[in-house]
Amino acid sequence: MAGNATQLAAAHCAACEGNAPKLTPKEVKERLSDLAGWKLNADGLRIRKDWRVETFAAGIEFLNRVAEVAEAEDHHPDLHLEGYRNVWIELSTHAVGGLSQNDFILAAKIDQLPIRLRQ
Repeated sequence: MAGNATQLAAAHCAACEGNAPKLTPKEVKERLSDLAGWKLNADGLRIRKDWRVETFAAGIEFLNRVAEVAEAEDHHPDLHLEGYRNVWIELSTHAVGGLSQNDFILAAKIDQLPIRLRQ
């Protein structure tokens, strides 16, 4: 399902025990075009997005919201808060050794969360 960000955000992550299909480079490129600001890492195995938030507390609030969504979807990203207001998140499906549909679903859901950005 290559759908747009709204369709991705409405979907739910599938249970993954290593049997989910790993996306091809072409599929990854198609799905990335549906998501604003997400980029493929140099290794081609993860996607990443960066934000600069107002304050340390704003970063923690956002990461807590992400954690709630990740728990509900049972798909867990790598969360980072660096330099007290630089937030970045990386997504991959460890069980398949790369990217699956779940990563793009969770990215779309993360993009719907409120975040207080630095102006």
